[in-house]
Amino acid sequence: MKDKRVLYVSSEVIPYLPETEISSMSFEAPRMINNNGGQIRIFMPRYGNINERRHQLHEVIRLSGMNLVINDLDMPLIIKVASIPKERIQVYFIDNEDYFKRKATYADEEGNFYKDNDERAIFFAKGVIETVKKLNWAPDIIHVHGWLAAFLPLYLRNYYGNEPLFENSKIVTSVYNTGFEGSLAKNTIEKVRYDAIDDDAITELEDPSYINLMKIAIKNSDAVIIASEDIPTELDDFINTMDKPVLKYNNMENFSQAYLDFYSSKVLE
Repeated sequence: MKDKRVLYVSSEVIPYLPETEISSMSFEAPRMINNNGGQIRIFMPRYGNINERRHQLHEVIRLSGMNLVINDLDMPLIIKVASIPKERIQVYFIDNEDYFKRKATYADEEGNFYKDNDERAIFFAKGVIETVKKLNWAPDIIHVHGWLAAFLPLYLRNYYGNEPLFENSKIVTSVYNTGFEGSLAKNTIEKVRYDAIDDDAITELEDPSYINLMKIAIKNSDAVIIASEDIPTELDDFINTMDKPVLKYNNMENFSQAYLDFYSSKVLE
């Protein structure tokens, strides 16, 4: 993986959020590539429960200041950055006062799922892509972790389909057993349609459940990694119908060589 560029886009990364399967792998995989001579960038949302002072986040003025249109509304994009101590790894944070200031990740204190999680996911996907464009950093691989990042493959392949910077980028989606109950907002599909994405690409969003969100991510990816020991049977069956490279589950102790081999021989071949 020497000198290969890998963009990690995740809904959770340690040490900025508590340790979960997603946040742990979203740290360990980039660290492994970094240690093997690859170049990496990590992007995640700047949730309000991330302690900016403790983690020394600071705004990058030259990357901030753009407005992203979400469902006919102009939403300002703010980019912050921090370094993971001792790892020489920078993490970029996608921020917006309306979407990410609240002091939690996906739900309020009573456990109620935020009604605008669909818009937050769309904003995150567009924000990552626009920021990478500003950085003029063409990734060889884009590796997506977590459902809040799941719109990125759809938008990259459809909304940004003619963007030369990503012409040779391969998308890998990791599928976890960490989703959400119920569905995103019923009009999620309308918000995606607003961006002139073809109906054929988003039929699953008629019911924007976790399963259907991941199906759309998988359809628009070049390869898939099973990232939990058990994933929903419906997703497992769906992946088996796809003619794409699939890496079976590897635990945290054994993933390194499996990921390196998969990236090199299956994704970049």
